[in-house]
Amino acid sequence: MDASRQPACHLEFLRWRQAPLRVSTFAEVSTVSQLLDRADRRLFRALTPARLAWFHSPRTLVLGFVAIHVVFLLVLLPTILTGNVLGDLPLYRTWAENGLVHHLWQGIDVEWVYPIGAIVPIAFAALAGPLLYQLLWFLMTMSLNAIAVAVLTDRGRDARGYRAAWLWLLLSFVLSPVGLLRLEGLTAPLVITGLVLLARRPIVAATLLTAATWIKVWPAAVMLAVVTVSSRRKVVAVTGAVMSAGVALMVWAAGGIRFLTGFVTMQSDRALQLEAPVTTPWVWLAVSGRPDTAIYQNYAIATREVAGPGTAAVAEVMTPLMFLMIAAVLTLMLVGLRRRSDPALLLLLGSLALVGSFIVFNKVGSPQYMLWLVPIVVVGASRAWRQWRAPVYLMLGISVLTTLIFPVFYLPLVDGDPFAVLLLTVRNALLVVMLGWSVLALAGLVRSTPRAPGLGARSGARTVAARHG
Repeated sequence: MDASRQPACHLEFLRWRQAPLRVSTFAEVSTVSQLLDRADRRLFRALTPARLAWFHSPRTLVLGFVAIHVVFLLVLLPTILTGNVLGDLPLYRTWAENGLVHHLWQGIDVEWVYPIGAIVPIAFAALAGPLLYQLLWFLMTMSLNAIAVAVLTDRGRDARGYRAAWLWLLLSFVLSPVGLLRLEGLTAPLVITGLVLLARRPIVAATLLTAATWIKVWPAAVMLAVVTVSSRRKVVAVTGAVMSAGVALMVWAAGGIRFLTGFVTMQSDRALQLEAPVTTPWVWLAVSGRPDTAIYQNYAIATREVAGPGTAAVAEVMTPLMFLMIAAVLTLMLVGLRRRSDPALLLLLGSLALVGSFIVFNKVGSPQYMLWLVPIVVVGASRAWRQWRAPVYLMLGISVLTTLIFPVFYLPLVDGDPFAVLLLTVRNALLVVMLGWSVLALAGLVRSTPRAPGLGARSGARTVAARHG
């Protein structure tokens, strides 16, 4: 199709596709760059102008969104029709019934592993009764996904937003065994929407990010990045503080203030979990048949853990190491802010490094943790593909391996099957690579920005979803 006859919303993307590839300035040695260039060339060879125009049509995106969610619904339909639930939803439904029927609320009457805000979607899905719990959970997930796609594309008006929207749909599909059945399937689209809206709707963005943080802890890393380098940090901090104070006040009024931070202490007492990156060496020891190392079921918290020589000591030091890494990343971000580095890139790279630290230095590991990384990678790809192609390809590999590990090869993994453990090892290695890329890219961004003595750090991340660069 002749570019001159393309709709205006496609022309920008066509120019981007036809532009010569340039060497990335972010933590890519020549060999890696060549591999990425080769992957890009294969992708661009398949995406002819006519195909690009088709993919960048609002109608096609809507059809793609509907098709993916129809597939989800068809897979879930037998469960919905029989009134059953899958994944973590049996536990969620039990918690909801305990609260709505027996007035025993998690996080208020008893200590809970999640922040108190998680009870809102968990209880909401039970409002139509226990038999429709799976259906309402699916509808919540689909609605938030739709909002994320609409915001990424500015309701179909932003050509480059289509890349990110399709990437989000693809990763959602690959990670659907966890995305459809756990709280991360709700928090991930909330974080995407919050990051994109930060520049023009900071109060709305802060509200969404704070709400996501009170559902699952991980969005706190994104909030931390925002209040560190964003020019909107005062608005975000005040909004988040007001919302958090409101949450604390409601919990206090309900008589559960002593359990408000219980999710922190419950996590700190955990042993090394099977899928955590740090646990990988002991998993191989267990596979090799070493008698003092074993994979076992912790029935109290319904998870698989690993015990072996030194695991208790490692479990104790992982949280301090995580905080040291977070402090190092924040220091880099503050230096970049002082030097007036590209504010949007500073925020996104800092967010990716912080969230990556939450995963790599965590003694707990679960497949849904991969959805912590996806929102940042998706928003980064919407801003500048070439700068973010490395984490995009890494995220695709991590997602595929994660779904192979759980649910496909999870039982063999628990039994110590070498092939399943190899999949886990490669996935965890890619997580370390992702963290390394983000830290090196952040350091490279800071180094490449000339010092600006005497200049204040007034410039912040005004436009996390800036459509240039």
